[in-house]
Amino acid sequence: MLGRAGSVGAVISGLLLVDKPAGLTSHDVVARARRALGTRKVGHAGTLDPAATGLLTLGVGPATRLLTYLVGLDKQYTTTIRLGQATTTDDAEGEPLGEAAPTAALAAVTDERLAAEVTRLTGEIDQIPSSVSAIKVDGRRSYDRVRAGEEVTLASRRVTVSAFAVTAVRRGPDAVEVDATIDCSSGTYIRALARDLGTALAVGGHLTALRRTRVGPFAVDTPDTITLDALVSAGESGSAASLLATPAHVAERLFPVVAVDDAQTRDLSHGKKLDGLDIADASPVAAVDPQGRLVALLSVERGRARILTGFPQDS
Repeated sequence: MLGRAGSVGAVISGLLLVDKPAGLTSHDVVARARRALGTRKVGHAGTLDPAATGLLTLGVGPATRLLTYLVGLDKQYTTTIRLGQATTTDDAEGEPLGEAAPTAALAAVTDERLAAEVTRLTGEIDQIPSSVSAIKVDGRRSYDRVRAGEEVTLASRRVTVSAFAVTAVRRGPDAVEVDATIDCSSGTYIRALARDLGTALAVGGHLTALRRTRVGPFAVDTPDTITLDALVSAGESGSAASLLATPAHVAERLFPVVAVDDAQTRDLSHGKKLDGLDIADASPVAAVDPQGRLVALLSVERGRARILTGFPQDS
């Protein structure tokens, strides 16, 4: 379990793992965290659509500097894909595209065909993101261009779907609903997987439910993750800072760790390089002081360390 100690001196700093409910944007969650903690310096790593639920990682204060390293972590999702109709947004929010698949076409989606196409969408694949995405095209978000009536086709990108496990299939006259658990690299669009699965099976498809259950080593179903209601309630009682995981505990889950003494801590706080560290070459390396605080992230080569990012300990 992650350590809790949100503030050091006058600085509020740490990571919040929030189970985002449906109906809110990621920015809505950030806004509520800002009010609860009484600070503007709150950011998130990895947007969730309003209809999606699950793990949203928030950085607070100096710990927002860790978000850069959280964004690129692999993710896990549970999802429901509805086969039988494509939509303009590749999810249930969009308008239907074309005709719904006839009953005979849906009946042809056998377990064997489904398994074969899921296998083809597993591993390293070239994926064209959904046009209704936050990717920028000539300085504007793709979804803004689509909503303005423009036709947008995004370039494909290489992503990795390390696991695409079908957990349930429900068959009806109008659709085949597929529940799945998906492990994937950062930048993978689950909506696009739903679209591409439907296209491959010649029946169309779109996403109807999405829940992010893991970001790197952080999971939604652990005591470290809190509900948004719990965060708001803690803010009302003035105890929200106690919900933060310390930067050191977060860094220890992500990087190799080197203990630094008080003299080395002072040197790092002044931006100096360190020599003679007994640790294998790596980057980043978390430097933790005798009080258990994250001092800096380092790049270490042949025992010599330079600072990548420093973390202030007081105001």
